Amino acid sequence: MSAGENPWPWGTEPRADDADDTLARAAARVFSGADGEKLARYLRALTLERALGPDAPVAQLRHLEGQRQLVRHILALAERGRA
Repeated sequence: MSAGENPWPWGTEPRADDADDTLARAAARVFSGADGEKLARYLRALTLERALGPDAPVAQLRHLEGQRQLVRHILALAERGRA
């Protein structure tokens, strides 16, 4: 694998063909305004900014990674809807 190659074959960015523009705009509306920003901060804190200890079971690590993937995908979809 080259240095610039993504080691994870599944991306976090929704591609244009993954969801239509209507869904992206709906996600952007959900996360707009003070309440939307508060919700996005909460989701990031709960998943992306959370670290498990060295003794965490593999199942717990995989569960958290799945949550992180979902949050990244949703937030990227909202960002695409803002563009």
